[in-house]
Amino acid sequence: MTTDWKTVRLFPIPSVIYLIHNNVQFATLMYLDTSTYQIMGNLKIVTTGILFRLFLKKKLSNLQWMAIILLAVGTTMSQVKGCGEASCDSLFSAPIQGYMLGILSACLSALAGVYTEFLMKQNNDSLYWQNVQLYTFGAILNMARLVVDDVKAGYEKGPWWQRLFNGYSITTWMVVLNLGSTGLLVSWLMKYADNIVKVYSTSMAMLLTMVLSVFLFSFKPTLQVGFIAVV
Repeated sequence: MTTDWKTVRLFPIPSVIYLIHNNVQFATLMYLDTSTYQIMGNLKIVTTGILFRLFLKKKLSNLQWMAIILLAVGTTMSQVKGCGEASCDSLFSAPIQGYMLGILSACLSALAGVYTEFLMKQNNDSLYWQNVQLYTFGAILNMARLVVDDVKAGYEKGPWWQRLFNGYSITTWMVVLNLGSTGLLVSWLMKYADNIVKVYSTSMAMLLTMVLSVFLFSFKPTLQVGFIAVV
């Protein structure tokens, strides 16, 4: 386990990027409806490919670029509702701030992913030690934000450590366990594969979700959803 400060000091960088990205996502939802937000989010497929090429100096073939573009188009089409509905008007009527924040969110997501891959591959440290460093800095930064909010509010709702687990249920813990496990799996992808594989696997999750929804919730796939399956 590398404990040299020159290496450890690199881990706060993606933590800060993720912190900003999470807040930008919430800000984006203030301006965009859910469908438009999902569509804007698919821009990270393309931005990941671009930053993957620029920062990690890895070349992508023409076929890979075509696959990335088709993937972005496919996932976007799956979330566009029919133009016979009022949703078509609302799709492009959001404030410009929403679109700008959506683009920023896609760039931050790609930047955080590419930088995390760089950290995971820079040495032979244990994957779990690298995760400890990454998440520790992330937790510290988020706790600092909570303290600042408490100070501004004059502790009217009590200190943050008393409210940290308010409202937690068995479902909440299941979600935390699921997301934690997903984070570990993504770390394995970053260390032994790359961000392109991560983008593909994330998109495959959409297809799997569709299939499970058909059996569990009697979901009827639309033409757009079928389009992404073909892509």
